[in-house]
Formats: sequence, C-alpha cells, structure tokens
Amino acid sequence: MARPGDAKLPKGRKLVPGVISHSTNVVEHPELVAERLVRVAKLVGRENLMGGTDCGFAQTPHVRRVHPSIMWAKLAALAEGARIASKQLYGGA
Repeated sequence: MARPGDAKLPKGRKLVPGVISHSTNVVEHPELVAERLVRVAKLVGRENLMGGTDCGFAQTPHVRRVHPSIMWAKLAALAEGARIASKQLYGGA
C-alpha cells in the first residue's frame, strides 16, 4: 500500500480522481466525497489534486445515464465535499 508522499506526479501535473459515480442514482454524501479527496491528497499532495466524476454523465449526446436532477445533486455533493476537504487540508473554519 502506498504511504503518504510515495506517489510523485510529474512536475506541473494534477490528478483528477473520480470521487462521484456517473452511473448510479445514489447521490454521494459530501463527507464521503471529502474523505476520498483527503485520502488521495495525502498521497499526491493537496496542491496536485482536483475532484471529478469517474466518467461522463451521458453515453451519447442524447442518452443520459441518470436524470439531470441527480446529475446536479451529485455535482453539488462534489462541490460541498471539496469545500469540506479544503478546510481539512488547508485549515479554516
């Protein structure tokens, strides 16, 4: 298992792990999203990380995997989870 600081990215590169699923109707809890982000940040460095989806929400331009309301709820959970992770990683209220 990798230990903090073991993973090195090439200079100028960022990692965008998929911390929310694109294909389920389950909306991830922001605390879960934050936990995932913090765990990866401890490996690659907080400055080298940006959260993302694990894939796109549409199979084709006209075929969606989940309803748009769920897509937006998942993206809101991603944004809130990133705020929580940022507070944990960078400090703050």
